[in-house]
Amino acid sequence: MEKGKLIIYWITTSLVSVGMLGSGLAQLFHTKDMVVLVTHVGYPVYFMYILGVWKILAVIAILIPGFKLLKEWAYAGLFFAMTGAVVSHLAIGDGMGEIMGGLMQTIFITLSWYFRPASRKIVLN
Repeated sequence: MEKGKLIIYWITTSLVSVGMLGSGLAQLFHTKDMVVLVTHVGYPVYFMYILGVWKILAVIAILIPGFKLLKEWAYAGLFFAMTGAVVSHLAIGDGMGEIMGGLMQTIFITLSWYFRPASRKIVLN
């Protein structure tokens, strides 16, 4: 089963990495669609710089070897960002179509974190 867990880890980690890197870059470059999305939920445009930088740094932290504590913080930050996005959409009355991206990323983040190899976990004694 270890091989199966590793496959799940890399698939979900790849999905998280592509999604967060893509949206992080879109936020940094203030693409039209991202500006519309962020302002739709009521956040200021400058907030995209903050989210974009942190998403990109989180992807780097998750992918590079070592830095186990940093990985925990990166996963937590992405989880908070995506659950915050879902709640923001729900709070303004958006439907399933608008929350699906954030919801799926939350699931991928959780699965990536859960199935990560022992070499990427903090072991408490």
